[in-house]
Amino acid sequence: MNNNIDLNLTVGDTVKNNYKTAGVFKKYKIDFCCGGNKTIGEVCSDKNINVDEFTAALSETANQSHDSIHNYNDWETDFLVKYIINVHHKSVKDNIPGLIEYTSKIADVHGERHPELLKVAELFGEISQELEHHLMKEEQILFPYILELHDSARNNLQPEPSPFGTVHNPIAMMIAEHENAGNLLKEIREITSDYTLPDDACNTYAVTYKKLDEFENDLHLHIHLENNILFPRAVKLEEGINGADNE
Repeated sequence: MNNNIDLNLTVGDTVKNNYKTAGVFKKYKIDFCCGGNKTIGEVCSDKNINVDEFTAALSETANQSHDSIHNYNDWETDFLVKYIINVHHKSVKDNIPGLIEYTSKIADVHGERHPELLKVAELFGEISQELEHHLMKEEQILFPYILELHDSARNNLQPEPSPFGTVHNPIAMMIAEHENAGNLLKEIREITSDYTLPDDACNTYAVTYKKLDEFENDLHLHIHLENNILFPRAVKLEEGINGADNE
């Protein structure tokens, strides 16, 4: 029994079809954004997950109403780009300064008794530096070109030549950077035992862990929208324009 769930469907496509399934993948500690190219069958095998139990959870979630979620896959490309910038890029930019302050503060106050906090502060510092440069490259280079591809396809025009050749090149770089940021956050989650608070945790300690968890969850959706929806769509737009131009 597999509850009508296709075990050959990738994790990324499953979440793309119904974002509510992301909660199931998170529960089983399965990466649906950076690791979204693996099939359901592969991740069950890799993690020794009971296939029937897992697909039953997916099936139950997939059959729930879509009324309370965004149907990202149906959004126009230009709207999706603006949404990513205005919601998810803004969230990263707004939350990084506070998390830098909080992770440094609890490391200073509690680091002697909980040395993992020193590593948390170090890792989040790396994440912040990488994401700041990453967002700038997307907003100034990649996204404007994707919007140009969208407009060109809609108006049957040829886009201006890009300085990076095919859109595959910057997309490959962005995906690699997504994976690195995801791995750094995964390491933070592991060394904090899924953000489990010790008995002597103060209010700032608790707030920091809560905000780190929220930051990671938002970044997962952010990366999913880019890796699994926006970037494949940009590749198809470019291939469609080039194909039409060669006819």
